[in-house]
Amino acid sequence: MRRARVRPAGVRDRFLASDPGLLRLLSALSTVCSVLLTLGALAAVDASVPTLVTGALTAMVSTVAITEHRPHDQALTLAAGVPVALVVVVIGSALTPYRVLADVVFVAVIFAALYIRRLGPRATTLGVFAFQLFFVTQFVGTRLAQLPHLVAAVLVAFAGSALVRFALLRSPPERTLVRLYQAFRLRLALMLDPLIEVAEGGPGTPRAERAADDLRRQAARLHAGALMIQSRLETGTPDRGVAATIQRRVAEAETAAERLAVLVLRLVWPAADIDTLTRHPTPVHRTDSRLDVRVAASLPALASKLRALRAAVRPDRSRPGRTDSTEAGAVGAKVCDRLLGHLDDERLSDAPSVVQDAVRSAGDFARALSDLHLTVDAHAPSLRDAPEAARSAKERDPQGSGPQEDVVREREVRHVRPTTRTALQVAAGSALAVVGGELLSPQRWYWAVFTCWVVFISTSSTGDLLVRGYRRLVGTVTGVVAGLALAALIGDRPWPAFALVALSVFGMYYTATVSYTLMSFFVTTMIGMLYALLHTLTPGVLVVRIEETALGIACGLAAALLVLPAPTRERTDRLLHEVLERLRAVLARSLAGLCGEPGGDLLGPARALDAALDGLRLAVQPLITPLSPLRSRRRTALAVLGLLETAALHTRSLAGTAELMPAGVRLGAEHCLVDMAGRIDRNLAALIGQVTGGGVDPVPLERGPGTTARPAVGGEGARAEDLRTTRRVLRHLERVDQSIQDLARTLGVPVRDDP
Repeated sequence: MRRARVRPAGVRDRFLASDPGLLRLLSALSTVCSVLLTLGALAAVDASVPTLVTGALTAMVSTVAITEHRPHDQALTLAAGVPVALVVVVIGSALTPYRVLADVVFVAVIFAALYIRRLGPRATTLGVFAFQLFFVTQFVGTRLAQLPHLVAAVLVAFAGSALVRFALLRSPPERTLVRLYQAFRLRLALMLDPLIEVAEGGPGTPRAERAADDLRRQAARLHAGALMIQSRLETGTPDRGVAATIQRRVAEAETAAERLAVLVLRLVWPAADIDTLTRHPTPVHRTDSRLDVRVAASLPALASKLRALRAAVRPDRSRPGRTDSTEAGAVGAKVCDRLLGHLDDERLSDAPSVVQDAVRSAGDFARALSDLHLTVDAHAPSLRDAPEAARSAKERDPQGSGPQEDVVREREVRHVRPTTRTALQVAAGSALAVVGGELLSPQRWYWAVFTCWVVFISTSSTGDLLVRGYRRLVGTVTGVVAGLALAALIGDRPWPAFALVALSVFGMYYTATVSYTLMSFFVTTMIGMLYALLHTLTPGVLVVRIEETALGIACGLAAALLVLPAPTRERTDRLLHEVLERLRAVLARSLAGLCGEPGGDLLGPARALDAALDGLRLAVQPLITPLSPLRSRRRTALAVLGLLETAALHTRSLAGTAELMPAGVRLGAEHCLVDMAGRIDRNLAALIGQVTGGGVDPVPLERGPGTTARPAVGGEGARAEDLRTTRRVLRHLERVDQSIQDLARTLGVPVRDDP
């Protein structure tokens, strides 16, 4: 009954959390509004259907191609795009009657559009403008005689895009960042919901196992939300100090939530090997072992604390324009204070150690949540003067750790830049697609070229290209069926067709980052409606669309295999090396801070580790897709990801412990800690050497004796807080150590059996 009452009330929360910052919704609405404004203005002067189609497609491109976050940068790019679009339209219209010459110029435009991406986002956008507008001229079949109307359509389209972007649906970076933070809070709350069900259901119940699977999905979405906040901090905050402060608090909240979830899962399933919440869905290990009586008795109280924590996270509903109201903030503060009291609660000494860990982790979560609320509530003009911002500025290293640093950089392969390689590959594939498309259908050859272009965008390896091409083909086939059915329903009426075009445009950009198959479906449906408007829609035309799409995918794949190929394994090995290097750097700095040495800032290296791990996760998607025929490589890739995520989780926890280390606590005297840290560093160095191919014979990794049960920090008079901190550090190190050894075995690197 409780779930039945919560679901209707949580529909809005889930919608807002599914689209952080409403970025997808605003992108789709902006595109549709730009298209409708353009069509309305052109229809008011009785423009022809080809002019309407040109204006609509130009409005769509000019709205979605701009990726800068600052309005000033967006305005400059939009202004620079007008002359580029006009020149391309003139050239494309002039070359339309000369098929061979138009083909050669089209391939040259494709190469240039991709080659100039090295110059930055503005050059990338201008390249997209050039490609798309040349494609429009070939798709519509424009002529020089239509040039006055085409120029007017382009100008109206850019004006409509500017009006929507800077007036009707204006979204300043600061407002976007606030909405992203609200979505992050919602995702924190939605992550606690299945965790409460796990604690209430207990082991062996289908409800708890379903909730555990949902918990993993929510954790992945929480991580994605944190990365989205990272990407907007530079433009949405007044200075680097504010950005670093907010990023630090977001990272602490995410790490605390993930650690709490792992401890609760480990509490409920004690015999299961649960070290992390993997980003890829994995089932909970079933176990027939019974819970300890004292642990089972503590589950209702733990669930009650989690519900209280959920109430503190949940944003106020009475004032949707604010992140928190006075009343909700007061209630949340009381809940957080009560949970924070458990960090030093002596009464917890009577509970089993696993329960103590879970309750104290809830206290850590409450502390991170409280710090996050205080930081973001202080944001606005006065945040730069807030104590948190001042402390963050002191904690940064001299070079700073702003959010613009530490994105995963693509290393050069064979001394060729990635932009150059991609430009050459797409140009070669497009040339093949032009020849094959002309042979297949002289009137519709451009679809093969367009497919070759789009399947290469955002791909980085041959396997990625193959998966993307397959998804596009599936979306195209289903879109053809839908297009024919809708065309039969609307007949020769133009305005229903334009309405369906608008709906397809909305669906295309609303689903673009969610499902490439769905996006391809809406693209093909839109094309069917455009053909209906041009009175050229027949089943044969859409069948040719499928054939040209398949041809474009094949040409792109052939170019990827023959022209400076970038195999999936080669890329994943590079990114694996990147992850291990950054993991080693975070461990070194964290341990330096724990031992009282100046370790420097931890925010930048931890963020770099997350970015590298996300890059690896994306790179191995072709290997872990269920359609992959290489089952052994799929299992290996999943195992490597899981082990790296485990190591990254405990490394981030170490970094958080180091930053929160009380001034009087020093762990340098713990010999077991020093020995384990040294062994982990040597093992990582050996593993990195093997991944990069630096050694002929694999160097066996060292295997240690494990952690001590009772570390003796400071002798007999050691404080309980010091002991707890040391035990936590040792547990994290032990997990990292075991993960590195298991990773070595998975990759075929031997590990010594002798301690």
